[in-house]
Amino acid sequence: MQRSSFSSFNYLKRLLRSGGGGVGVGGGNGGVANGGGARWYRRSEYEVKVGVSEFLRGIGRGVEGHVAKIEAEIGDVNKLLQTRTLRLKKLGIPCNHRKLILSYAHKYRLGLWKPLAQPHKP
Repeated sequence: MQRSSFSSFNYLKRLLRSGGGGVGVGGGNGGVANGGGARWYRRSEYEVKVGVSEFLRGIGRGVEGHVAKIEAEIGDVNKLLQTRTLRLKKLGIPCNHRKLILSYAHKYRLGLWKPLAQPHKP
């Protein structure tokens, strides 16, 4: 009796590690890679077309104060995503704002972050 409970425990442990077993939305092992993922996003809240001002307002924390400077010198979001820290430094953007812009640009390129359509109210 004790041996069967131990084997069922191991079975459950393997089942949890593999992602869920053969039943479920994704089929296969039910893992994230097969479409049975645990994440989903509400797409209606995100901007369809992102400009420099929407991008910086989405970051917040005072970065939106540099919209005019960045739009005049850099232009569009695609160029902003490729911009390096030295160019932002030459524009007179402080270090902490440069860090925020570059980190959110990296997240945006990877698809992990998008600016919200309506900014958060603190």
